[in-house]
Amino acid sequence: MTPALRVLAPGLLTTIQDGGRPGYQGLGIPVGGALDPVCFRAANALVGNAPDTGALEVAYVGPTLAVDADEVRLAVVGGQASIEILADEFATSGERVEGMRSICLQRGQVLRIGSLHESAVLYIAVEGGFDIEPVLGSLSTCLRAGFGGWQGRALIAGDRLPLVRDCPSERDDYELVGLGLAQPARFRVILGPQRDHFSDRAIEAFFAGEYTVTTGSDRMGMRLEGPVLEHVKHYSITSDGIAPGSIQVTGTGQPIVLLADRQTIGGYAKIATVISADLPALARLPIGAKTAFEPVSMEVAVAARRALCAQLDGFDDQVMPIIRAGVDIAPRLLESNLISGFMDARGGLL
Repeated sequence: MTPALRVLAPGLLTTIQDGGRPGYQGLGIPVGGALDPVCFRAANALVGNAPDTGALEVAYVGPTLAVDADEVRLAVVGGQASIEILADEFATSGERVEGMRSICLQRGQVLRIGSLHESAVLYIAVEGGFDIEPVLGSLSTCLRAGFGGWQGRALIAGDRLPLVRDCPSERDDYELVGLGLAQPARFRVILGPQRDHFSDRAIEAFFAGEYTVTTGSDRMGMRLEGPVLEHVKHYSITSDGIAPGSIQVTGTGQPIVLLADRQTIGGYAKIATVISADLPALARLPIGAKTAFEPVSMEVAVAARRALCAQLDGFDDQVMPIIRAGVDIAPRLLESNLISGFMDARGGLL
């Protein structure tokens, strides 16, 4: 039988996502991909996958997945949630485990993830990834168009997600220490591109005010509620390209931050654009969260982007073998290039 993860309960919205499918916006196809590339990339690093390997993106309430393979290595990274390993699908309780690490499950065992706290999304990466045919070079699920991922939709109970590997590689399990997921008090933006469509009073209100994430938010855009932003020209414009993080302001005067599944062009005036380095953290904001914005220069945005890219590229060097009791840690530290040697108290460099 093909190795797979079998969906016992899908959670609220669980989809397969990867790095997205850039290059097709001219055909009206959104880039898509993981809402939070930081947690997505970290989860893949923990199981030894290539950075853009397709993984499960979980929104708000996690799934329950049974292992239909000899053994599976996986990692969970993102919002805080209860993570349990059950002996089988009939068990009512199991072993609690932490996120930010990899773990191996045997055939018949069940991974159960509860409700998320303080974040909207988390990611489940499986070593080797899913054995699913890409669409336009990507496994990302495009929900509105109904293609990509698993049958172009969110998971439902009874799905069997085929896996590339029937058993994990012979390697240690790893943990990722020190990944900060705290939300900034203010998200940084570049003003414009239609700054001239808004009054000075609206610009001042935008930066001085506090906004709440509303229930109309989804993978396409985050709807915010707060100070009404006054247009001095008509709120609609000749449709132009939409960048990730564009903040449109509709005729209601309320902003919408456009995210991974954003449309390719749009006809509402855009007051500002969230810088790319801050988008992963913004995408984690759950419904009801409050946030605010601050303007920065293009130079600050570029420097922040470079820092984010360095963080993403450095995950492979940041994951560390999990040291179990009774294990000599010196060889592990040496293999990981974390030390160049150590001293024996009785004399000499070893």
